[in-house]
Amino acid sequence: MAIAPIRLEVIVGSVRVGRFAPVVADWFVRRARAHRAFDVGVLDLADIALPADLSDGPEADAFRERVDAAAAFVVVTPEYNHGYPGALKNAIDTAKEQWRAKPVGFVSYGGLSGGLRATEQLRQVVAEVHMVSIRQTVSFHQARKRFGPDGETQDGAAIDGSVRMLDQLAWWAEALRTARVADPYPG
Repeated sequence: MAIAPIRLEVIVGSVRVGRFAPVVADWFVRRARAHRAFDVGVLDLADIALPADLSDGPEADAFRERVDAAAAFVVVTPEYNHGYPGALKNAIDTAKEQWRAKPVGFVSYGGLSGGLRATEQLRQVVAEVHMVSIRQTVSFHQARKRFGPDGETQDGAAIDGSVRMLDQLAWWAEALRTARVADPYPG
């Protein structure tokens, strides 16, 4: 019996002009697409006009539908001023029950901290919307120095960490998908 691929949405959290996010996100998406368990999509918040007041509208409704259809998520986030981007918080707040009982992993980047402070703050936020945070993370310290002109990295910890995170994410996604079918998550 073949198991249906897990729909993974990679959320690109930075919307700044001149952002480094596409380099990190593209690198990770290539790894995720090579993993046997996933059908991978990308939700780049720079391309989605979510309303700041969380009101309904076509963009917000389409975003909620994509979140609802996914079984797992990876958030690619920079660390700005010891935190994560406001657009990312707005995106999380735009959907509510669509996040519930689904796993999420984090790929962060930044200066000396590699975005880990942003990741730790996001763990608190995703717990509040009933997501399961994967402990294994991928982080790039001084990210701009870690990638070559071809968008690849020789950072062994990140390469190995991405494999472990994707394996853990697949395990959690399948377990939670099975549980949601057998017994819907109590909101």
